[in-house]
Amino acid sequence: MDKIILTNMQFYGFHGLLPEENKLGQRFNVDLELLFDTSKAGISDKMYDSIDYSQAYHHVKKIVEGEAKNLIEAVAESIATDLLSSFELLKACRVKVIKPDPPIPGHYQSVAVEIYREKAYE
Repeated sequence: MDKIILTNMQFYGFHGLLPEENKLGQRFNVDLELLFDTSKAGISDKMYDSIDYSQAYHHVKKIVEGEAKNLIEAVAESIATDLLSSFELLKACRVKVIKPDPPIPGHYQSVAVEIYREKAYE
């Protein structure tokens, strides 16, 4: 399936289990894939036949910079649920939420959770 991809969107949020994460906050990066048929937009060259990725960005920003959640799994799920209900053309999405600096000892680049969700059809 075709997709629009947004990578390394950077936000500041207050998600985490530890009190200092909720008080001080930290950086979060999000990668997003919006899966849908782009052929109509490719032919018409009209925005109404596509998904406005600037609007998708703002949906993600509102969630990541909004109400604190304990787990990045919950952040990813909120993003997927919101996008699937907000964009009629969207068939599925892949959401990756990355914590570049989690408060755990050790040597690693980041921790992340990635989910794939499809729109439910009745």
